[in-house]
This record gives sequence, structure tokens and C-alpha cells, in this order.
Amino acid sequence: MCGIAGVIVREGAADREMVVRMCGRLAHRGPDASGYHLDGECALGHRRLAIIDLVTGDQPMTNEDGALWVVFNGEIYNYRELREALTRAGHRFRTGSDTEVLLHLFEEHGEKTPEFLNGMFAFAVWDARRRSLFLARDRYGKKPLYYSLSVPGFRIVFASELKALRSLPGFDARIDPEALAGYLSFGYTPDPKAIFQNAHKLPPAHWLVSDSQGVRLRRYWTPPYEPVEGIRWEEAAEEIRALSSDAVKRRMISDVPLGAFLSGGVDSGAVTAYMSRASANAVRTFSIGFTSKEYDELEYARLVARRYGALHHEEVVTPDFAEVMPALVEHFDEPFADNSAIPMLYLARMTRRHVTVALSGDGADELFAGYRRYAWGLIEDRLRRRFPEWFRSTVVRAAGRLWPKFDYLPRVFRAKATLVNLSSPLADAYFQSMTIFRDGDLDAILAPEFRTALAGYSTREWFRERFARVAHLPPLQQMQAVDAETWLPGDILVKADRATMAYSLESRSPWLDYRLGELAGKLPAHFKVNGLTGKAIFKHTVRDLLPQPVIDRRKMGFVVPMPLWLRTALKPAFEEHVLDGDLREWINAAEARRLWSEHQSGLANHERKLWALLALALWKARWARA
Repeated sequence: MCGIAGVIVREGAADREMVVRMCGRLAHRGPDASGYHLDGECALGHRRLAIIDLVTGDQPMTNEDGALWVVFNGEIYNYRELREALTRAGHRFRTGSDTEVLLHLFEEHGEKTPEFLNGMFAFAVWDARRRSLFLARDRYGKKPLYYSLSVPGFRIVFASELKALRSLPGFDARIDPEALAGYLSFGYTPDPKAIFQNAHKLPPAHWLVSDSQGVRLRRYWTPPYEPVEGIRWEEAAEEIRALSSDAVKRRMISDVPLGAFLSGGVDSGAVTAYMSRASANAVRTFSIGFTSKEYDELEYARLVARRYGALHHEEVVTPDFAEVMPALVEHFDEPFADNSAIPMLYLARMTRRHVTVALSGDGADELFAGYRRYAWGLIEDRLRRRFPEWFRSTVVRAAGRLWPKFDYLPRVFRAKATLVNLSSPLADAYFQSMTIFRDGDLDAILAPEFRTALAGYSTREWFRERFARVAHLPPLQQMQAVDAETWLPGDILVKADRATMAYSLESRSPWLDYRLGELAGKLPAHFKVNGLTGKAIFKHTVRDLLPQPVIDRRKMGFVVPMPLWLRTALKPAFEEHVLDGDLREWINAAEARRLWSEHQSGLANHERKLWALLALALWKARWARA
């Protein structure tokens, strides 16, 4: 992986020092080399983490006649087949890198280039003849790409991370009120917004062209979620096995040491199993645990590691918040409230001591419906259909309002949440399950002046619009399609990219091979969810690969003892940065204090809300300008 940046100025020639400064902010993404190309109004920059073709793969890279220049972040896993096809078409290659394949592919196919790629990528191609810039991002949004069209003096600027854009003179760092409301609702800034008004994210599966005619933005791929009738269980299982094996093998291509994250769950365990089958050598695996047993999965990771004779590395960590919080804020340069980023940072740091590339289990839950919220959503949908709308909107809704709130109990006992969801359409019910602050809670936590700045903007309405686009799909597929547009690129993949790149470690996710995504999207709901069990067919395909306790245990996720931390180790930080800090222009201090008091007394568990406020306060202190 790497970091890329570039500018096109409106008048005169681009300044090399400007793009050098931008790339300096991305040095952690590419510590091995840096390179720059200037051509009149255009300047491109690149920071390289060398993975493939260590000697001749430096960037920016050009084609034979110097007409095209590329900067590229990511990996193309089908580059060898593409190279063979391009060679047959008459193209000649000087290096063994996937970057050069990308260049020649663009010569051949232009704007259609991303459609041919199997991989993770964000890249820019400068066409010197047409004076045009082409940007593209991979199908699921594994690799980040920010841009702005409104920095004074520039036609367009782009970079792998927001901090590089922030380094430009004239960059307006005013907060986007809608983006901040999105963060407080979801715990991340949803694409295509960035936290600053002046910037945007290029959405997954999109390309953008900037030329003398203006700017064009196009989607080149949409995840398919239309179930196909007549698919047989075992035939689908065999195809999943074949594609899984191939996806893992392709992601093992590397000229540097590689290994695998091993959490103790099915998804990372299956990656380790397929890697072990494909490798003549023992696979290196990496796990972390906590001293609190209820949050520790190391025993399950060891079961998988022993089964495959892996060279297993593990650490039990007691987070040093004086160390980890600055790293979290520095590398997640938009506010980010998924607290599993903390163990992810520790895991990435440990792993980088041994390898440069690590395969992960990310994506299987999204593709094959592994989250329990999918199962609950289907159960609620079936119950919802049994009652007429008038009954749900009156009797059930009234019961939901009156029922006591027991946030600290397992969901099966939280009748209030269930009653509220049953009285609501699917989009609203799913919104309830995916949000931190919502509706009245969001209104209460926002400072009055900031609430006014939102001018009636509603994160619920924003979420409803996403569901409206997929209303023709069955309920499970609606939830999955919305997650693929929101949760996956906004939370899961941001966490994976920023935490690993903080330590110059490349993370690869075999389950997000788009071919698996296209297959999974065609499967009927009962292939994925069986009662409260998710990933039914995926687990079936790997049952013979993993120890039974790993297969049969309840999904845990990368969780941390945040409720306890907020009452102990993080208590001083919250009081300093939130209660006594500088959030008052955004946040209602009285409401924050109420939530804090209830959590400290044990009256309620507000861990998600309190962590979101603390993460925001720390981010503001580091990145937000007055």
C-alpha cells in the first residue's frame, strides 16, 4: 500500500513543494520511497510501501511516450492475467509491477479500466495530451481517496488522507454540520461527505474525471443483491469454496513477508486455513487479547493456529491510553467512534514487527450476513407483517414508549427496542440498531446554535433515502445493500486501513473479492440466515477446515471493555476533554454531564455515546481549526 496526492492549479505551474508537503503527511503509508512528477498545472506525488517488484516499481510511473502518468495505492490481484492479455494486444512492459499493468490497461480501456480490476485501489492518471485527471476507487472502498474542488487557486486536489489536503494553503477547515451529525449518529462520517465542508470522499466503485469541460463523477459497479431462483445449496457451497481458495491465493502474492490476523472467529480462521493449504511453509498468525476473560478470544485463535502448525504470535494488552489515544486521533483524521480501533492499532503494531502484509477476515459478515442484527431484523420483519399497520402505529408504538429502557440487558430482554422496531418500517428499525445518537437523543446532545446550523437536516431521513433506493429487494438484502454503502466503507474499512497504515502494514481482505460479493448477492436469505445464526452457508463451506468450538461459538467481534474503561482508566480523559473541554460550540454540556453521571452511577450503560463524545473531543483538539 501507499499514499498518493496531487493538485491541478487553475493558473500557472504547480508548485513541487506543495505536493512534497502533502506527501510528507502520508509518510506512514509509504516509508520506502517517495516520488513526484510535475507537468505544467499538474503535480503528482507518491509515498511507497514496497510490496511487489521492489526494485523497479517506484512511482509516479509513465507509459512509453510519457503521455500518461499514474500514482496508485493498493494491489491488483489479477494483474498477471491482465498483463498477458495486454502483451497479446501489443503492449510492452519494462517492470514486473501491477502499477505498469494499470497504465497499459488505461491506454487500452480508458474510463472502463476499473471494471477490469480485481483488487483494492485508489489511483490517479494524468493524461498530458488531454490535460485531464482520472481518479478511481475500488468497488467496496478498501482504499481511501479524498478530493476537493473548492480550494482557492486549484481546479482539483486529491490525497489518500484528509491531513494531506489540510496542509494546502487556503484549505477551509470549517466543519460540515451534516457530516458531524452523521458522525454522532453512526460513529463515522458517511461517504461521500468528509468532516470538513471543503472536502469529499470519492465513493466506492466510482471514478471522477476533471478536465477543461468540468468534472464528471460516475459509478462503474453496483453490488448485486437480487436473489436468483433455483440456486442449489451444495452447488453454491462448492462455488464459494473455489472462489474463497482462489481469493486467498491471489492475496498471498508478495515479494515481502506476509501473515494473517487471527482473532479466534470463523472468518480469520478460514483465511488461515486456506493460506495454510496454499503454502509450503507455516503461516505466520497474529492475535491479541485482554486480561478480562469475557473479552478475550486467544484460546480459540490458538486452536486454529495449532491445527495448521502456524507460527503464532500473540500479546495480551493492557491499553496505555496516554500512548494509544494520540495515535488514534493522529491516524483517524476524521472523528471515529468504533472503539475496536484500539485493539486494531495494537494488533497492527505487533504484526508489523514480523511481516509487511497481513490477510484479514474483514467482509465475510457483510457478504454472508454474519451480524446478529440481520437475524433480528428478519425476525422483526416477520412479526411486523403479522400485525396491521394501524395496530403497529398505535398499540405497539404506545407500548414501546411506555416500556422501561434496559440498555444493559441482552437484546432478547430489551422489549422496548423490539416494540419500537415492530412499530416502525424496516428502514427506521434498522436505523435504530445502527445509530448512537438518534432523533431526540441527537437533538439533546447538540448545542442549540449547532442544531440551528443543521437547518432541519435529519440523519434518519438520510438513512431512509438509502433504503428507498433498494426497496425492491427482500428485507435481508435491503439491510446488506445499505451496509455496503454505509457501514462497510465508513467504519470497517476505514478502521482496517488507518490502523494498519499507521504502522506501514498492508492489510488484505480476501472475503471482499468482488467475485465472492457477486455470488453472495445472488443467494437467497435462508442460505445466509438460519434462525439467529448468520453466515449459514459460509460456515458450512469451512466446517471441515476449523475446530468445532470455533465454528459453533457465538460471534463475538473485536470488542473491548469500554464500559469499565470509562469508569476507570478513561475517566480523567473524559472529564478533562469533554466535561471541561472545548466542545461547547457543538455539544450541549449539560446533556453530556447527564449521560456521564448515569454511566458512572451504573444507572445506564452509555458507553457508545460517551466514547463518541470523547473521540470527538480529542479529534477536535488535534484537527479542528477555530
